[in-house]
Amino acid sequence: MLMKRIIPCLDVHEGRVVKGVNFLNLRDAGDPVEVARVYDEAGADELVFLDITASHEGRDIMLDMVRRVAEQCFMPFTVGGGIRTIEDVTGLIQAGAEKVSINTAAVIDPDIVAQTARRFGRCATVVNIDPKRVPRDEFESRRRTLPGSDAAIAQTPDPSRAPGADYVFEVHTHGGRKPTGLDALEYARHVVALGAGEIILTSMDADGVKNGYDIEITGAVAEAVDVPVVASGGCGSPQHMREVFEQTRADAALAASIFHYGEYTIAQTKQYLIDAGLPIRQAV
Repeated sequence: MLMKRIIPCLDVHEGRVVKGVNFLNLRDAGDPVEVARVYDEAGADELVFLDITASHEGRDIMLDMVRRVAEQCFMPFTVGGGIRTIEDVTGLIQAGAEKVSINTAAVIDPDIVAQTARRFGRCATVVNIDPKRVPRDEFESRRRTLPGSDAAIAQTPDPSRAPGADYVFEVHTHGGRKPTGLDALEYARHVVALGAGEIILTSMDADGVKNGYDIEITGAVAEAVDVPVVASGGCGSPQHMREVFEQTRADAALAASIFHYGEYTIAQTKQYLIDAGLPIRQAV
C-alpha cells in the first residue's frame, strides 16, 4: 500500500512565508529557508512552496530561496508561482526543486504542461488547480470547453452536474482572483492528458477557514484522474486529514496554518493518523 503524504505548504510573498483566509488578509509566518529546515528535521514527507504574488522582478529572489532550501533540506519539494514559460520551469529545476507546480500559465497556455513533462518527466510536472463553487447560471455564461471534454464527462460523472445542483466547481487563476470558465473536473482530466503527473487541488471555498478539506471536489477529482491528488485548503486539525484520506482517494494532505503557528507538530499529526490505521511514514 502506498504511503499517504503529509505536506506543509509555504505560501511565499516578497521572500516571507505568509498565511491568509480565502487567499486574503496575509500574516507573516517566518523565513522560508528556516521554516523549510525545521520541517525537514521534523519529518515532513515533502514541502510545497507557492510564490503567491510572484512577479517577473521577484524571480531572482525566488531562485535564490530555492537554492538555499536545496542546500539545507533533503526532502523533496515543489515550487510554484509566477511560472510563465519553460525557461522559468528550467530555472527552478536547476536551482534544486524536484517538482514545479504550474497554475495560471497552464490555463493561459496548456502546452507548458506538455513541455515540462517532455523535458523533465511527468513526476516533475504538477498542476495546481484552484476551484470555487459558483452559481451554475453564472458559470454557463462564461463556460469554456476543452478538447475531449464531452467524452470525459460521459466516462466519469460530475457531482456538480447532478440533477438539481445549482453550482459548478470553476477553476480560478491569478491567486484565486480570476474565474476562467473552466469546469474543474474537465480541466483536471485535460492537464493529466497533457502530461501532469500530480494535481494540487486547493479549494478556494475552504482555504484558510480550517473547517476541513472540501471532500466533495477532492473526492470527485481523485476519482476522475489516475495521478496523485494532493488535498489542499481548509485543514484545521489532524482529524481533517484523516477524513480526507478515509473519504476520498487523495494521496496527500497539504496544510499550512496548523503547522506554521504551532497548533500541531508533524510528529503529533503523523502519530494520530498512524493510530487511525492509515499508511503514514513515521516521523523522525
